[in-house]
This record gives sequence, C-alpha cells and structure tokens, in this order.
Amino acid sequence: MDTAELSGLPAGVVEHLREEGIEQLYPPQAEAVEAGVLEGESVVASVPTASGKTLIAELAMLASVERGGKALYIVPLRALASEKKREFERFEEFGVSVGVSTGNYESDEEWLASRDVIVATSEKVDSLVRNGASWIEELSCVVADEIHLVDDANRGPTLEVTLAKLRQLNPSLQTVALSATVGNAGEIADWLDAELVHSEWRPIDLRMGVHYGGALQFDDGSQEEFAVGRNENPTTALVSDALEDGGSSLVFVNSRRNAEAAARRLGGAVEPHLAGEELADLAELASEVRDVSDSETSDDLADAIERGAAFHHAGLAREHRTLVEDAFRDRLIKAISATPTLAAGVNTPSRRVIVRDWQRYDGDAGGMKPLATLEVHQMCGRAGRPGLDPYGEALLLANSHDELDELFERYIWADPEPVRSKLATEPALRTHVLATVASGFAGSRAGLLEFLERTLYATQSTDPGRLERVTDRMLDYLERNGFLERDDEGIRATGIGHTVSRLYLDPMSAAEMIDGLRDVAERPETGGSEGPTALGLYHLVSRTPDMWGLYLRSGDRETFTELAYEREPEFLGDVPSEFETERFEDWLSALKTAKLLEDWASELDEDRITERYGIGPGDLRGKVETAQWLLNAAERLAIELDLGGSVVTRISAARQRVEHGVSEELLSLAGVGNVGRVRARRLYEAGLETRDDLRNADKRVVLGALKGRGKTAETILRNAGHPDPDLEDVEADESATAAAESARNEGQADLGDF
Repeated sequence: MDTAELSGLPAGVVEHLREEGIEQLYPPQAEAVEAGVLEGESVVASVPTASGKTLIAELAMLASVERGGKALYIVPLRALASEKKREFERFEEFGVSVGVSTGNYESDEEWLASRDVIVATSEKVDSLVRNGASWIEELSCVVADEIHLVDDANRGPTLEVTLAKLRQLNPSLQTVALSATVGNAGEIADWLDAELVHSEWRPIDLRMGVHYGGALQFDDGSQEEFAVGRNENPTTALVSDALEDGGSSLVFVNSRRNAEAAARRLGGAVEPHLAGEELADLAELASEVRDVSDSETSDDLADAIERGAAFHHAGLAREHRTLVEDAFRDRLIKAISATPTLAAGVNTPSRRVIVRDWQRYDGDAGGMKPLATLEVHQMCGRAGRPGLDPYGEALLLANSHDELDELFERYIWADPEPVRSKLATEPALRTHVLATVASGFAGSRAGLLEFLERTLYATQSTDPGRLERVTDRMLDYLERNGFLERDDEGIRATGIGHTVSRLYLDPMSAAEMIDGLRDVAERPETGGSEGPTALGLYHLVSRTPDMWGLYLRSGDRETFTELAYEREPEFLGDVPSEFETERFEDWLSALKTAKLLEDWASELDEDRITERYGIGPGDLRGKVETAQWLLNAAERLAIELDLGGSVVTRISAARQRVEHGVSEELLSLAGVGNVGRVRARRLYEAGLETRDDLRNADKRVVLGALKGRGKTAETILRNAGHPDPDLEDVEADESATAAAESARNEGQADLGDF
C-alpha cells in the first residue's frame, strides 16, 4: 500500500512520512490499515521486531487526534517512555502536542489535558486513574506496547487492570496492542475486542541458529563453517567476525557479573577495528560515563567503552544506560554484553545477537532454569536494523550435540509460550481491589466481580471460582485493616483507604507503616523525645512489600544482629525473636537496606556504599527513589492519622535527607539547584551553611569551596538568588578550598565500617 493512499491524518503527515523515505507501507502495516486502524478500530498487532509496529501505533494515534480525540501510549519502562516521546515529537510541526509522564504517583497531572498524545508507564496511568485525572475520560485511543508483559508477575496485573478500567470509562475506546512475540495473540485480541494482525514478515531476513563445534547451523537447515581456536572464546570470535563485515553485536548473558566480565573481553575484540576518530569519541563518552557516578561500576563501564564495548544491566544508573544505548544505536559502541533486561523494549538493534547463556539462576527453582522461549525470541528479534544491516543473525551457543538438539527444539523451532494473566495472586488483587473500589469502578461485591470479569484472567481461567475466592480473601483483609467498609448497601473505601490508593501503595505496605507510626506516637520515647530517628523510619519503609530488600550475604546475619541490639530503641514496632528464623532474617534484610539508606543520608561516598553492599549505582538510586516515595507516603499517612507534628517533622527530614543524600545540617544548601550532596558539604565547611548564606556569600569563598569551577559556581549563585552571580575577574579563596577538602576527607574517614 502506498502511503499516499492514507487518509484521516493531520495535514502534512503523509508528505512527512514520504520525506522520511516511507513511500510504501510494510505488509503488516497495510494489513492494520485494512483492519480499520485509521477509522478507530481496535487492533492487536503481533509482528516481528523492526517490522513497523510503532508506525501502526502512530497512524492510530494521529488519526484519533485528527478526529478531535486524545491518545495514550503505554510503555513498560521509563526509559522507553522518554525514547517514544522523542520519536513522536517529530509530529509537533503538524499541530500534534506530545507529553510524557512517568513519576510522582500522587498526582493527577492535569497539565496533560492540553496534550494530544501522552506517553506513560502502565503504573503511572494506573495512578492517574486513581487520582481522578479528568482528561482520562477524554481518551479516544490507547496503545499498549509490549502487550505480552501482561504475563509478567510484577507489571502484568497493573497493565491488565488499567486497560480494563480505561475500556470501562470509554466503551468506544480504540485499543491498539503491540508485541513481537505473543503465542496466543488471538486470545489477546478476543479479550480486547480487537482485530488480529499477525505476520511473520520482516523487512530484512533474520537467520536463527546455533554454534556448535566448528559450524553455525541455521533454522533453514544450512550450515557454515566457523572454527574457533583452542584458546579462543566462541563469543569473542563471533563478535570479531561480525565486525569484519561492519556489523555490531549484542551478547546476552545471565548475570551482571558475567555481563561486566564479557565486556572486558569484548573490548579486546573490538579495539583493533576502531579508527582514530572513533577512539577520540569513545574517550569523550567514557569521560561522561565517569561523571555520572563515582562508583567502581562506573569506572569499569568507562574502561570498556574506551575500547568500543560496554555492558548493560539494571545495576547501572539510568544515565549510564542512556549513554550506552545511544552510542550503540549510533554504532560508536560496537558490542554490548547485557542481561535480558535489555530485551524488554529498548530500541537497540544489532547485526548479530548472541544468546550466550540460555539458563539463569532461579531462587524458587533452587538452581539454573532455562529461559522462556518468548524471552529468547525477544532477544533474537533485536538482530538486524533496516537501512543499516543487510540481514540479522541470532545465535545460541551449544557445548554438546545433545545441547544443540535441545536448543533447536526449545528455541529455534519453537513458538513462544502463550501469555497468561497473573492477576489472581494475592499481592496483585490486594492492591487492585482497593483501587477499583476507591476509584468508583465498583461499589459492591457483585460489582467488583463484574468488573474483574473484564480482565484477561477471567477469559483464561479454567477455575471459575478461584478469582472469587481470592477476591473475598482480599476484601476481608482490606476491611480488617480499616481500608474498606462493608454493609448491606455495598462496599466503600474509608478515608485512609482512599489515601492509600491515591498514594499508590500496596495496602500491606500501608498497614505496616501505620502500625509502626502508631507505635512511635504511643511510645514517644522511641528514638528519643524528638520522635523517630532516621534509621527507625528507613527500617520501617524497608520492611514493606513495596521495597525490594537487600539479600543477606555470608556473615551479614551476625553483623546486622549485633547492629539490631545496639540500636533496638530506634525500631518502630516489635523486633522478632531470633528463633523465628525466616521472619527474623526478613527483618534483618530490611535493616541492611535501612543501613544503606542511612549511609547514603550520612554522605558516605557512592563508591564506598556500592562496594559495602555489593550493588551497582542503579540499585542504589533505585533504593533511594523508592525510599523517597515511601517516606512521602508515610508522611501523608501520619498527617491523615493525626499522629502529631513532631512525627511528621521527623519523617519529612528523613525523606529530604534521603532525597539529597546529606546530613540534616545540609538540607538548606542541598535544596539549591546544582548543589548536590558533595558540593553542599564543601560549601558548608567553607562557612556557608544555609541558602541565605549562599545568597549573600562572598563570591571568592564560593569559588574556592567549589575548587575554582567558575561555571558551576556561577550557576549555583544564580539559583540561590545572589544579586551578582557574575564571576569574571573573581579569584578563588584558597583557604575555603583547603577547609572544604580537609573536612570532606575527615568526614569519610569517620564514617568507616559499622
């Protein structure tokens, strides 16, 4: 189908597509148009990666906007939201405004009412519904990217319930669901009352195969000789081979440690293929990476990047991941070793994909477990980018003839598993039952069950009574904890129940926090007469299901048991007995997480923290962000429960300390734009203790405290409201530099080990 035949789009869009080189639609795109995607018909597009799924979504959204509607694009990851917003912004010249919303779960984001296309994660959309965003009812089109993730135990139920709510709010809503790998796409289409567009077509060929011995064996039955030397690594050899033809490689491994180790080896394969200009660009990129974090992980990543390789996993800071992804798309970085998280939607195509590890450790299984076929197909789908690669190639590695046969049977020739709803689990229903009632989607048990009948779970279940049984248990739990009330007239959320739903908390997290906060209010001696301590509050939020705790490593039980006895008066609620082994170890795991947060809020260097707790900078920042959210929720709950000003004040201070990573005396300074935790300490030790001090400061002192960095100092003075931030001809006060350096070094030494 020629793009000139498209109709119902904003003026100029068709011409723009043709200028981008899109003169003919790919077959799956044409099929979606024939299915009515431009006329508001719902569609499930199950087509391979790189076959044009995003354009199907864009056509649906643009046509919807042209009809006077509003479109929502739901993504599984924050990083993907930013990426999609950048893509869609090219249509702003045709009068289509774009907005993105991913954070702050306690907001209705009313500013988005003025946007035509909105990009958000499923969790954010769920929170917008809970907080009564008025523009949600104006939606005429919703796109669900990576629809197969309804199968994910963590994210799936939220996506599933959110789609059910959006469709109940607007029965005429157009739903467009996208995925490269859905084993039961027809079932998904039936659930969403949508037409199915299913295709195996790709714009360039994808060859899938297995390397074994001295050969590559492919899905079409062909073989190619590929001998690997006795002392040569097969993965490195395959990456080098792709580079000979100008192709990039993406290597999937089963752990962070393996990803980092593989990147070091891959650098040796890539470096000989780099030109002088590329080496200079990589050195500059490595410098940017080092500036993101002062952790060992950051240095290791920068070292790999200087040689043209990189690793990618959830332990990296968000800025790290973005820099790596952008450089790989630009073909500056030639090879990435990654954990499977990279396959979850981020656009990083390569010439060759190598699935080195097809098994990973599973705690529930107590050992190594094969990856799902769907997951491996997602990885393989990253091979090949139209316009840059003549083909894509995805290879698994076998160590024996039996393993060769198994890989073909399990992955190469197999269809992906069917997507199955995970809604009928207690944690998922606990949260969504309360939200469904609090948001007004159901006011009785019968109404609640009727709403749940709209979900994928209800259409798939072979046990019609299971959903009802789990729902009744959750209703009992929510009523027992004071979040719901039931009588002959129906079910209502209590005041605190509404608050918990708007705060986007798991009700079990809220119950844990409420018990702990009531305990401190009734026992004012806890943590001293001023109320709870920061550690006590960090431990309280770390005990909740919404915080992923740190694992106890060898020796940790003894270390944190000793810490528990030393600081027992600070803990909110009862300390479990050591003889309650499982409960006590969970409690100690929360204490370990709390101590990490206390270290961060006591200004311990990031590299010391990541080394001490065996985590990456991304893990640290994830814990900090989660703690901020949960402490904000605790603050709101304390106000709602009228627990007293001192309790609220202490929670607020603990939250701000975690947000900025500083001791309490630095909070005023840390709140100034561009200051941050390290600069705040330097300014403080140079005698500038508050924002007011900074606003009226001697500019020489500020420049000295900031080690002569004029541009940074000028920006900070401007943000503090200094009447004359210009630093031209200003010389740094060297005594301020010395004071800042000395105090910083002493502070780190004092923190030591615990």
